Amino acid sequence: MSKKIGFIGLGVLGSAIVPNIINSGFEVIGYDIRPEITENLSKIGMQTALSPCDVAMLSDVVITCLPTVDILLDVFSGDRGIDKANKAGQIVIEISTFPVEQKRIAKSFMDAAGKKMLDCPVSGNRILAVKKQLTAFGSGDEAVYKHVQEIIQSFANRTFYVGSFGNGMKMKFCSNILNLVHNSVAAEVMVLGMKSGLDPELIHTVISGSGSSSSMFETRGAMMANNNYEHEGMNFSVPIKDSRFISDHAHKMQVPTPIYHVALQSYYAAIAQGHFDEDAAAVCAAMERAANIERPKKGKKSNEF
Repeated sequence: MSKKIGFIGLGVLGSAIVPNIINSGFEVIGYDIRPEITENLSKIGMQTALSPCDVAMLSDVVITCLPTVDILLDVFSGDRGIDKANKAGQIVIEISTFPVEQKRIAKSFMDAAGKKMLDCPVSGNRILAVKKQLTAFGSGDEAVYKHVQEIIQSFANRTFYVGSFGNGMKMKFCSNILNLVHNSVAAEVMVLGMKSGLDPELIHTVISGSGSSSSMFETRGAMMANNNYEHEGMNFSVPIKDSRFISDHAHKMQVPTPIYHVALQSYYAAIAQGHFDEDAAAVCAAMERAANIERPKKGKKSNEF
């Protein structure tokens, strides 16, 4: 297996993934428009490239983790895009969350450049990424997926091949609905319990690991119990961005998603109350305000990483 892995997009999730790839024995060449991020990761052994094209030229396999559709298209086909790197047969693994149609456009640029692209979004937030507990949904050519599965397993502990290109995103949409709903209902449970006189840390301890629990309850519930959302696993920008893609996809499929859209309202409330840059577990704070609960913030503890 090749050892030179390019990584483009070192935001909240990407910067948590790269250390795990390095720790798995791969050499990583990274790029992000923010030099302070690449400088921090260079301290743990990541090499820094000057552009997406530069990353592709220096790497055998490229991974992209990007925040917007415009950036996706620029990275794949801009003046210094991946497609400008003359490396036919190179594999590109796209792990972001975007509409299937946009990923297919990006793939068309890779096809034209003679490269092989996989749609392989991941489920999980920064906290899970740091712990190497992401789930990856690989889609595209199965032989290509199997060739790079070892690389995907370097940052995701659960990896699945889910079929033809685009199926990864379709699976990710289903996963994202559950993540958001579980987070919102975890907040409802915490607030109901607290207003009933139960200690929030006790609520989290008792329910965690039980049949009533979920991964969201156990990771974000810990932040809710501690009433501190500063060490964010993923702020509100990502689920709000993804909600538009999910809603559009459900609309095209003519599938009603009423529970998802009700759960989404607590996200809007949290943003309106000033929690945008905190972890999405802060939906609990929004629900506490709605239920007229006030409690002091504690020091950083259970959400530390």
